[in-house]
Amino acid sequence: MKNLSFKYFLPLVLGVLVACGNSNKGSEQTEVEEKDIMAPEFNADSAYAYVKAQCDFGPRIPNSQAHTQCGEWLVSKFKEFGATVYEQKDKVRGWDGTILDMHNIIASYKPETKKRVIICAHWDSRPWADNDSDDKNHHTPIDGADDGASGVGILLELARQLQMQETTIGIDLICFDLEDYGTPQWYNGQHDENSWCLGSQYWSRRQHVDGYNARFGILLDMVGNANARFYQEYFSKRLAGNIVNKVWKKAHDIGVGVYFPKKDGGGVTDDHIPVNNIARIPCIDIIPNYPNSDSSFGPVWHTVNDNFSNIDKMTLKVVGQVMMQVIYNEK
Repeated sequence: MKNLSFKYFLPLVLGVLVACGNSNKGSEQTEVEEKDIMAPEFNADSAYAYVKAQCDFGPRIPNSQAHTQCGEWLVSKFKEFGATVYEQKDKVRGWDGTILDMHNIIASYKPETKKRVIICAHWDSRPWADNDSDDKNHHTPIDGADDGASGVGILLELARQLQMQETTIGIDLICFDLEDYGTPQWYNGQHDENSWCLGSQYWSRRQHVDGYNARFGILLDMVGNANARFYQEYFSKRLAGNIVNKVWKKAHDIGVGVYFPKKDGGGVTDDHIPVNNIARIPCIDIIPNYPNSDSSFGPVWHTVNDNFSNIDKMTLKVVGQVMMQVIYNEK
């Protein structure tokens, strides 16, 4: 993902708002709910192990052996956890003309149920450490422990929990591919916003089930760093403000509001954009903001230092438990 340049994307967003109406409208009504049940306990140790397992394959960059092997492992784990698994495999073209092997993975629980919620993350890693302080690393693939693997680690633990105790509604856990193949900073040509999020663009145009719909989606991105604080991302608030309110309320209700400050974050090019704009499913992005860092995504973003040593169990626990509260209280 990258910081969003409003001059590129704001017309698209305004078009969605005109077509769909501002989703903040009526958000007060969604807050009048039955008293929440306490969801089962999210196991951070398991999520932590799943993050490490992904990193152990090596950088999960497209067209690599690590990418192929990790994709197969993810499919096998979701099946082990009782999901109905759908795979989208195709070849797509990257910003540089490279033909990329894409592999979206969808793990569905209660697939026959029409009332559905999406929890998603991207599972690929960045082919270039183009934000590294050392120029020599700018063409080096990154492990993507936080930027990719952390969100998928939470999805895998959610899957394990869903096998043990089902929810009232259907849940789709989606691992999007090719989120991080966007134009690198060192490229001197045109930088196209659509070079990012290739897997979610593909899924948003061709859902895994004909006529698919969901109430809403929640994207998890970079949810494993000890210093992460999840501000309210600009387009999430504009396109799915009632879902932002729902999720941040859950966080504060269970006592982890310090991780979810009710403050504005910047706009981000990420997988929730095509889900909103193309699939027309309201989707928010849980992504950290570091207002006092040189990069708003934090010091290890798109550097060779985005490795497993920076993953924090408590952050995984907090985000995972908030997701549990959301899905187990949705009726």
